[in-house]
Amino acid sequence: MSEFSLRSLVPYSGMLLLMLATGLLSLLLIYPVTQAGLGAFEDPDSIANPFVFLFIMLVFTALLLLLIKWKAQTVISAIIGICLALVIYYVVSSLIFSYVPTLPASWIGIAAAVIVILLLWYRPEWYVINVSGILISAGCAAIFGISLSIIPVLILLILLIVYDAVSVHRTKHMLTLADGVLRQKMPIMFIVPKTRSYSYRNSGFSLQDSKEERGAYMIGMGDMIMPAILVVSAQVYAGGEGILSVAGIALPALGALIGGIIGLCSLMIPLNSGKPQPGLPYINAGAIIGFLICCAVTGSWAWIGL
Repeated sequence: MSEFSLRSLVPYSGMLLLMLATGLLSLLLIYPVTQAGLGAFEDPDSIANPFVFLFIMLVFTALLLLLIKWKAQTVISAIIGICLALVIYYVVSSLIFSYVPTLPASWIGIAAAVIVILLLWYRPEWYVINVSGILISAGCAAIFGISLSIIPVLILLILLIVYDAVSVHRTKHMLTLADGVLRQKMPIMFIVPKTRSYSYRNSGFSLQDSKEERGAYMIGMGDMIMPAILVVSAQVYAGGEGILSVAGIALPALGALIGGIIGLCSLMIPLNSGKPQPGLPYINAGAIIGFLICCAVTGSWAWIGL
């Protein structure tokens, strides 16, 4: 194995562990999120849902790009901070909702959100960003996963494959967005250091400067959330009684999780070039293929009426 490969093995393994942790935590959040009534759409089967999701995402992206162009860094930080705080609040409060009364659960959720935001503001190290990122990604995946049945999720993942490829390779606006938000040191990206001495707080991370070697690998939070949405949806809508499971995880959901991880492994080949790569064409495709293979193994086709 080459020196470059040996150096890359640990951070690449770190990315795989991040995806695994996000997927498993999103599965653990299914029950508390459902009990708390945190669904995003009224009708999980509606084919319009993925298009509504994509439209909202495009509007939010356009807003952030305008703010980046206007150099409104404080406004960007405020918007993203509020969004992250809300997700953390809902995730933490729903996790403990079944064990403590509603009012204390809400106060604990608020306290957790404030603590995480303060840590991100005053000590934005890569490990703080990654831990909060896992919590946020798993929470988003659980909320949207229980709100979208299988067919809308598959449509959404396919649409995002196309969108991610175009936004990175053609319009390149995703690179501008990521770089602008990274300057605020907010966790829309997971940061995986190449060396133990790396400090995101001191070094930062820029996608615009491609001349010097970066001290860390970066992967978007969306690259973790989207396959996890399929994992959660598969557990809810393609699992159930009579479906083979492993440690309580329905095989179609496990297939989506493993497929997403394999897709991430395949992403590492072009990632070696050092140039930004769209992750969803590899990761979403892997998750979809893994899900379909395990549906074939278990005969779990009820989600398409078979």
